[in-house]
Amino acid sequence: MSLDWSSGALAEGLECYRTGEFFLAHEHWETVWLKCEEPEKTFLQALIQITAAFHHLRRKNLRGASSLLRGALRRLHPFPDSYGGIDVSALRNSLYEWLRAFDRGEASSDLAIPRIR
Repeated sequence: MSLDWSSGALAEGLECYRTGEFFLAHEHWETVWLKCEEPEKTFLQALIQITAAFHHLRRKNLRGASSLLRGALRRLHPFPDSYGGIDVSALRNSLYEWLRAFDRGEASSDLAIPRIR
């Protein structure tokens, strides 16, 4: 299965993610994830965990957000720098930046939400 981010549930989820509607992004992507096979299934699961992490962050659940970002990074680790039309390298770097902020006790709103591009 190829990941088509230009239409359907993936595109709808991406738009929701970009506008900060993390729960809705999660819901859209999960509909695709349920039908996927590996390796796309693991890749989408990582992206879904990222949406859930920022949903938790909005609810001030820093522990949950941190745990989900760490899980997403574990899943993204084996993927190449670019996969399924996504700049995985930039995404991983952004997640590491967020985790460093969490480790310092800073859930900084100065950090940009990781871009999925």
